[in-house]
Amino acid sequence: MENNNPLSPHIQIYRWHISSLVSISHRITGIINIAAITIICFWIASLLLGENSYEFTKVFLNSILGKFIILGLTWSFSFQILSEIRHLIMDLGYGFELKVTKITGLIVIIGSFFLTILIYLIGKQFI
Repeated sequence: MENNNPLSPHIQIYRWHISSLVSISHRITGIINIAAITIICFWIASLLLGENSYEFTKVFLNSILGKFIILGLTWSFSFQILSEIRHLIMDLGYGFELKVTKITGLIVIIGSFFLTILIYLIGKQFI
């Protein structure tokens, strides 16, 4: 028996687009942000257990790994916010043209890095 079904796009012929990259990244950052919010809630709850448990978290966040995680979470939240704004505009019925989706996708990607750097510089002034 010969299979005459059409082939769906597979890894060898499929080209990545900005929209698919933003969509997949939006889902991944959403999962990361939910985990981060849960950890932040436990961190705040550790304040109720006393100064010693809070001190452990403070030491960890001041380490190189802790600062890297904070920077990564800042990017993740920035990306999620900009991507949600893009989705809100699309829900209103705008921005479905191919050129506009490419531009808004690039704005989300580049803007998230810009916003992360801006938040870092603002936060550095207060420390």
